[in-house]
Amino acid sequence: MDPVILICALAMSGLSILTLVATSDAYGTYYYKMQIAASAVGFTAMMVMTFIDYDALIARMKYVFFVVTVGLLILVGIFGTGSQGNNNWISFGSISFQPSELVKVTYIMVFALHLDKLKDRINHPFSVLQLGIHAGMIFGLVMLTGDLGTGLVYLAISAIMIFSANLSLWYFAGAIGAVIAAAPVLWPYLSERQQMRILVGFNPDLDPLDVGWHAIASRNCIISGGFRGAGFSGGTKYFSLNAGQSDFLFAAFAEKFGFMAAFLYIVLITTMILRILWIARGTRKNYAMYICAGIAGMLLAQSAENIGMCLAMLPVVGITLPFFSYGVSSMVSMYLCIGVVQSICAHNKKYYFERENG
Repeated sequence: MDPVILICALAMSGLSILTLVATSDAYGTYYYKMQIAASAVGFTAMMVMTFIDYDALIARMKYVFFVVTVGLLILVGIFGTGSQGNNNWISFGSISFQPSELVKVTYIMVFALHLDKLKDRINHPFSVLQLGIHAGMIFGLVMLTGDLGTGLVYLAISAIMIFSANLSLWYFAGAIGAVIAAAPVLWPYLSERQQMRILVGFNPDLDPLDVGWHAIASRNCIISGGFRGAGFSGGTKYFSLNAGQSDFLFAAFAEKFGFMAAFLYIVLITTMILRILWIARGTRKNYAMYICAGIAGMLLAQSAENIGMCLAMLPVVGITLPFFSYGVSSMVSMYLCIGVVQSICAHNKKYYFERENG
């Protein structure tokens, strides 16, 4: 196992639990107790995954993984429940889980195999079309649940994995150009509230009492924490946070423990991402490199999106902070993804004489 990744994951989980305990006067004791349980389950899943040969597992289960990925997303699209227009949860009595979180790891593994199959002709238009259909189908199923934040993360995962497979930059330039060209055409078809949510995402002061209120409340939390924070029992701004235990927990963390603690989390997640990319460079299987790139891209996209949202610099789309925000599905998913990376690291020497070109 890679000790750096393990230490970073445990440290971020510990900071999460500490913050949930410190804010239990506002959110209750339920959340930190469940976060402890979720971290324990996730850690166990990571350890089990580490000892499983990822190559043998994917070779035997690739079609199962694809069916599970698509099937769960279809299931949540039909029977999903939620709030504020998001129907991204499946409930069985008192048990609820978020399929779009749990299938990230299966999607990354299956998409990596698809990339590996096409690596010798990656820049052929037909290959790009196949990959676009694959990624677009998953993105579309996620968007049917109304979960824009998770949908954007899937797009980021796909883009970074394709980039790691040496797709020509001209395709990326063309895609960006198409989005820019389509924006003025699509803008009038958005409702006034949808337009306001986009504008307010970059400047919440445009509508401080309605759409921009959550972002401003989060920003005020971070500002009030200052350099050293209000302390474990200090601070009051976090009481005004909506979803302060999940999407905006970083803001409560910054108020409680200050800029230095917030910077510590950024150092930990950055170290984890860089370490995963370092492991990707030394993999013996090309698709293992793509898997590492996808997981690193997922961590980067979620972290940037969530922290930017908490700082009122990006639109509030509802996304968890890796290994930090409250959420059983999110925490277990993160540990599973890290378990796959640990499996790649642990079994790398087995394929020493099987290094593939490309």
